Amino acid sequence: MSRQRPPRGGEDDDAVGPADEKPENLRSREVTEGAERAPHRAMFRAMGFDDEDLASPMVGVANPAADITPCNVHLDDVADNAVDGIGDAGGMPIEFGTITISDAISMGTEGMKASLVSREVIADSVELVSFGERMDALVTVAGCDKNLPGMMMASIRTDLPSVFLYGGSIMPGEHEGRDVTIVQVFEGVGAYAEGDMSAEELDDLERHACPGAGSCGGMYTANTMASISEALGLAPLGSASPPAEDPERYEAAERAGELVLECVQEDRRPSDILTKESFENAIALQTAIGGSTNAVLHLLALAAEAGIDLDIEDFDRISRRTPKIADLSPGGSHVMNDLHEVGGVPVVIRRLLEADLIHGDAMTVTGRTIAEELAELDLPDDEIDAEFLYTVDEPKYPEGAIKILSGNLAPDGAVLKATGQDEFYHEGPARIFENEEDAMRYVQEGHIESGDVIVIRNEGPSGGPGMREMLGVTAAVVGAGHEDDVALLTDGRFSGGTRGPMIGHVAPEAFVGGPIAALEDGDHVTVDIPERSISVDLSDEELAARLDDWEQPDPAYEGGVLAKYGLAFDSAANGAVTNPGVRRMDD
Repeated sequence: MSRQRPPRGGEDDDAVGPADEKPENLRSREVTEGAERAPHRAMFRAMGFDDEDLASPMVGVANPAADITPCNVHLDDVADNAVDGIGDAGGMPIEFGTITISDAISMGTEGMKASLVSREVIADSVELVSFGERMDALVTVAGCDKNLPGMMMASIRTDLPSVFLYGGSIMPGEHEGRDVTIVQVFEGVGAYAEGDMSAEELDDLERHACPGAGSCGGMYTANTMASISEALGLAPLGSASPPAEDPERYEAAERAGELVLECVQEDRRPSDILTKESFENAIALQTAIGGSTNAVLHLLALAAEAGIDLDIEDFDRISRRTPKIADLSPGGSHVMNDLHEVGGVPVVIRRLLEADLIHGDAMTVTGRTIAEELAELDLPDDEIDAEFLYTVDEPKYPEGAIKILSGNLAPDGAVLKATGQDEFYHEGPARIFENEEDAMRYVQEGHIESGDVIVIRNEGPSGGPGMREMLGVTAAVVGAGHEDDVALLTDGRFSGGTRGPMIGHVAPEAFVGGPIAALEDGDHVTVDIPERSISVDLSDEELAARLDDWEQPDPAYEGGVLAKYGLAFDSAANGAVTNPGVRRMDD
């Protein structure tokens, strides 16, 4: 992309270096100051930068724009507005690209193994560019699911003054007079397989579910992580909910560009913002809105990068005390735009704060606390007439949506998002599959029976590798009419669009000899959400004997990026991190 631009300031032909010197705390001086940096400045001048630019803070704009996914197809326009905001505020914006993977398009294929790897590659690449080019600050732009944690990990790891900027979500589509999202298309596949939807109906649904640019519209992973960015303090309150194609999205982008210069001036960094309380705020919001289980994985990774002691049990502790007060898809029928129309994420945070479920004194990227930011916003009156938004006193459910289960099948924990009543109890025979494809075939061929516990293993961070999301399978189970009478258990992950009794992130994973590796067809498995238990009816001695006879499978890949990250991934219970400098499960 071209960044040729007219000079902002005059040229001084007699000067050696820029017209004005930068503050000494800016590391971009290393490439812009002094006679010995004349070659470096020549390179910048080739791109249209002038003396005034070179004397300004150098702000990287990390942009994963791509034609791979509607989540990212518009991000060049979003980034352009951030660039304008940086330039108008007196900064030197330098836009650079990084990768993205479309989770929805790779879903249900071998390609989905690349998704979690892309989180790490995004974080690594943004770190590398900002480090190598000696940038002073960052605006990190994000669209599809793994963009968001990847960008936030990079900001935390570099600890540069940073503002996180979401690209916004897609508007809902319309099918047969009702709003629909991509999840209804995945569930339509299951309904079609069961004969409950015609090919013509599925075709019409496919053609109308995704009307334009933006990330998937429900409270799936992208919108969950965007909401969480506000609760963490890494993005301004109110910036998550404007839709991708709404003028407010571009106003938020320009504001992000302006705000990052304030962060530079005040030397305000992620390490000044993030605390244990910030992460507790993020978890409270996640559980209150019924956010994606993937946020458990990503928040653990973010906390590890920040050096903050966060444990998987913290999610259950906070979820038990935090009611679910937003009934959004996939549990409900409303989407992110509906929340935006009644005030956005700050409306939910305000209700949690008033109930003392949020730390109001936690700092934000603006330099003000969450409580102070809420006071600054022009929010609707709290008596909002929205059928999907509940009060803390009269919630949708008395506990939050995230449940952490443990037991002899998951000693290090497993994760479930309750999209229905919390009293779910299920027991039945295990149906064992060594990969997602075999399980999907079983469901589509109509073999699934009421009471089944579908077990998909060797799909964990190391075993997959890459811990595939399995919306295809879970949606097919729901679409086949088994939302409430079949459970699914895996060491892989689920999409934020998954609903029903689906338990993921089982740790330790099968590939490293976790108990899930010892399960056999027909073993009696019990899922008890009230007791937070996931267990098999085997004694410790029987499990141990089976694991003694177990042999680790050969790695799925012997070379390339998947082999490399397969060796690097840590346990899901620690966020599946790959950074060797953060806390690991074997420490």
